[in-house]
Amino acid sequence: MKFIFVTGGVVSSLGKGLTAAALGTLLENRGLKVALQKFDPYLNVDPGTMSPYQHGEVYVLDDGAETDLDLGHYERFTSTKLTRMNNLTSGQVYQKVLNNEREGVYLGKTVQVIPHVTDEIKRRIELLAETSKADVIITEIGGTTGDIEGLPFVEAIREFALEAGIGNTCFIHVTYVPFIKAAGELKTKPTQQSVAKLREIGITPNIIACRCEKPLDKELRQKISMFCNVPLEAVIEAKDVDHSIYEMPLMLQRERLDDLVCRILHLTTPAPNMAHWQEIIRKLIAPQHRVRVGVVGKYIGLQDAYKSVYEALIHGGIGNDCGVELVQIDAEEIEKFGAEKMLKGLGGVCVPGGFGERGIEGKILAAKYARENKLPYLGLCLGMQIATIEFARNVLKLEKAHSTEFNADTPHPVIALLDAQKKVTKKGGTMRLGAMPCQLAVGSKAGQLYGSFVIHERHRHRYEFNNAYREKFEKAGFIFSGTSPDGKLVEVIELKDHPFFVASQFHPEFLSKPHQPHPLFKGFIAAAHEQIHHKPLYSI
Repeated sequence: MKFIFVTGGVVSSLGKGLTAAALGTLLENRGLKVALQKFDPYLNVDPGTMSPYQHGEVYVLDDGAETDLDLGHYERFTSTKLTRMNNLTSGQVYQKVLNNEREGVYLGKTVQVIPHVTDEIKRRIELLAETSKADVIITEIGGTTGDIEGLPFVEAIREFALEAGIGNTCFIHVTYVPFIKAAGELKTKPTQQSVAKLREIGITPNIIACRCEKPLDKELRQKISMFCNVPLEAVIEAKDVDHSIYEMPLMLQRERLDDLVCRILHLTTPAPNMAHWQEIIRKLIAPQHRVRVGVVGKYIGLQDAYKSVYEALIHGGIGNDCGVELVQIDAEEIEKFGAEKMLKGLGGVCVPGGFGERGIEGKILAAKYARENKLPYLGLCLGMQIATIEFARNVLKLEKAHSTEFNADTPHPVIALLDAQKKVTKKGGTMRLGAMPCQLAVGSKAGQLYGSFVIHERHRHRYEFNNAYREKFEKAGFIFSGTSPDGKLVEVIELKDHPFFVASQFHPEFLSKPHQPHPLFKGFIAAAHEQIHHKPLYSI
């Protein structure tokens, strides 16, 4: 088994996760089985309790693990199926080490960062290797080289590489080569300093992937090669892509990154066939159709907060050979200026999940506008609850209907806390989480889109539709098209006599891929295009 470690230097948010995912794509297309994992140095046990402003999106796996958003890239770019074993935090490491100490596992020894913390980190690499049976494990180290909290992870992979032996490990360091506008040139000194810091710890990278805004010429590559002690061919240009993150595998292939990795790891494989990936890029760059859709949320100012939603909408466009222009709309702006001003002219509106009361009334106005104006609507988790509240208030005339999440004293709690959640006191990892079965109704829009009547989707929520109001809603034309197998929990809702008004309690965005667009997003984009152009893209 071979091991690739991806580290980052100079600044954070360089795209280490995308680099790891894109490399995974290339290696998979060479016929190798690839597994990816992310090590996060923060002390939280997982990102589930963190604000989107702190961490961006929380990505949920089939087994209910709340993980880093980079795991979303791993699943979108490759065929790997991830579990909680694929994401490790310092919080999990120290929790395990301290539990071991309390149980006497260390036989009276003084518990230290080396070897006990580093051994636990190495154990997680070995555990993934055993369970995945992959040919190659790609491990991304979060944070920036030199961060104090990340040092145990870097030390652990240094030790691991020594134990694995020559030819079995490859270190890729993703760094930043800034363009200084006043000087009109790229500067390599930050990269030199970052690699020097890594070498102080005992790791010399095999490959340096240079993130840059401008092309990296031969002279600069030679400079980085000489001062960072790597071969010239191992200085890889990772320039900002022009159109989409899905260009990255093809860009890195042009830089021969996968060839180089295979040589370092003594892997003999055929060149990857990337024809299907090239077709994805063609549909992104030169689609046959175009449409504008709005995303109404409260974290619109932060790109990463709705990362999987944005990507799934793009995938829906790929599935229809349709370019999707995403219009990001702050829910509070709708409260100020009205839904018509903010939503008019769009092909459809998507309301994603979220927590907290801020912006709720703006989202309700968006759902009302979509319902009344026959504008295609896709609601995700909170977006389903919003549509329910709006229908209760304006169609059923249940004044002040609301969710008990936002108003505990509402006279009409059409959305209420799940029974299983009523005795929960801890916040972390206690929601209804992970993949669960859903039964779709015969003849429903959702059933037609999926082409199946039993589906499995990932959840992350505490509140649900209140069944005490179910009969009232059904009599008014509100369709419960998806439920839990026992019929007790509402999972999908639709409206009669509407071109596309579908909302789910689950998060379909987590299962969408560029080459396998999720059925709900594909159907939504098709309906949005038809709304504007009065021309169907495909037959449901």
